[in-house]
Amino acid sequence: MLATIEDIRACFRNDPACRNIEFLLYPGFHATTAHRFIHLLYKAGIPFLPRLLSQIVRFLTGLEIHPGATIGPGFFVDHGMGVVIGETTEIGRNCVLFHNVTLGGTGKHQGKRHPTLGDNVFVGTGAILLGPITVGENVRIGANSFIVMHDVPANTTVAGVPARIVRRGRQKVDEELPATVLDHGRSVHTEIGEHNNRNGRKPGIREVRTDGSAPPERAASGS
Repeated sequence: MLATIEDIRACFRNDPACRNIEFLLYPGFHATTAHRFIHLLYKAGIPFLPRLLSQIVRFLTGLEIHPGATIGPGFFVDHGMGVVIGETTEIGRNCVLFHNVTLGGTGKHQGKRHPTLGDNVFVGTGAILLGPITVGENVRIGANSFIVMHDVPANTTVAGVPARIVRRGRQKVDEELPATVLDHGRSVHTEIGEHNNRNGRKPGIREVRTDGSAPPERAASGS
């Protein structure tokens, strides 16, 4: 219930055309609200029914959300037609998707197969994200961007085919995305940051697993 209230707030926050109770007309809101119930059935291990209900919602709204997908509160899909969200997708708080966005798999992975989005992620029209990649917090992904098996560092803007980092914070850059690293079937987000490493000598590399566990300690380099 609280997640749905946040979803309603997201409609007003992200769409200036939304007035009074017009959010009730939004197919993205319909699909998300239905998914939150369907996801509970899926987590309870009920066979067949969650998939049946999700297909009915797909027919009615034009959004295909697998019952297994995990979606945080404050989720907003503008227009919504053509959105596809795969089974092992994880979406953080206050994320925004536009129509024709695909959060899919490559067909080459088992277990975790779909993207993980951090909080406050904006995904533009027609963007395609494939594989068990990690998108950091406060990321903006431009319309029609294509990302496959590459992670997106936090606080960046990416665009293009293939997508590249075009902003870090307010600074314009032109950088390649780091390749996704898989560790025992789990995605590891490798982020090259402006922070110092533990030895305080130069910018370090921070690894954040999608399941929240800490990465293993690395042996110190001899150089």
